[in-house]
Amino acid sequence: MRELSSLADCLHCIEQQLRELGWWTQSPPNEQALLSQEPFCIDTLTFEQWLQWVLLPRMRIVLEKQVPLPSQSAIAEMADVVYAEQLGQTVALRRAIKQFDRLINKG
Repeated sequence: MRELSSLADCLHCIEQQLRELGWWTQSPPNEQALLSQEPFCIDTLTFEQWLQWVLLPRMRIVLEKQVPLPSQSAIAEMADVVYAEQLGQTVALRRAIKQFDRLINKG
C-alpha cells in the first residue's frame, strides 16, 4: 500500500518549490489551455503551469476522494528535459518530482 501521507507531503513540497522559484501564479490559465490533449499540456502550458494547475489539483482530489492512484508516473523525466539548462536552480523541485514518481511507481 502506498503511503498517502508521504504523497501529500510530496505534493506540498512541489508547490513550495514552485513558490520559492517564483513560478507559482495566482491566475489560472484559460480553460481552453487546460483542455489540451497533449502530454503535460505541452502545447498550451509551461511545465510549471502544468504542475500547478493540472497535476497538483488532480492528485489532491485523488487523495481526498481516496480513489486509486495512477499505476505509474514518469514526470521526473520531463522535468529533467525541461530544466536541463537550470539544473542548479531546480534541484529541489526535481528532487520532489522524483520522489513523487517513486511513491507512485512503488505500488
